[in-house]
Amino acid sequence: MGLFNQILGAINDPNKEASGSQLMDIISTVKQVSNSMGVDSGTTQTAMSMLGGHVRSALQEKREANGNQAVQEIINQFAGTSPNLQAVQALFSLSQINDIVQNISEKTGFDAAQLQNFLPTLVPIILNLLKAGNDTENSNSASNNILNSFLDTDGDGDVDIADAMGMASRFLK
Repeated sequence: MGLFNQILGAINDPNKEASGSQLMDIISTVKQVSNSMGVDSGTTQTAMSMLGGHVRSALQEKREANGNQAVQEIINQFAGTSPNLQAVQALFSLSQINDIVQNISEKTGFDAAQLQNFLPTLVPIILNLLKAGNDTENSNSASNNILNSFLDTDGDGDVDIADAMGMASRFLK
């Protein structure tokens, strides 16, 4: 619940970019993807959680190599709810993309080709959730508590992107 609570806190903080409409757009896009793929929301949440783990690893590597500012710039440039292949390419090499698709496909039953087609939609959604913690005055600052919390996990492998989205969906109803 940590990530969800931070997102709620950001929605209630006028100094953060988060908004209820941003969260609604994210949830709506995930539902559209789920419907397009013909799978239930639980399977989609599992896939999102797994993808969130890969995004976290990629962002951690970027932070180690290039610093917090570089990671924040990726978030600012590629966060959204529209498909953006460049977002995927900014985080992952072609071999990583293939491994991610194979891994998620094996564990969820998603068709690998279909999943690969939806990565350009799913990755910007995760980045959009992370962008919710940006300061309204300076979106390039490293004070994005949602992003920092996402990257500074305890290493248990549990990415609560799916939990946060599920709770947000129930919260907004």
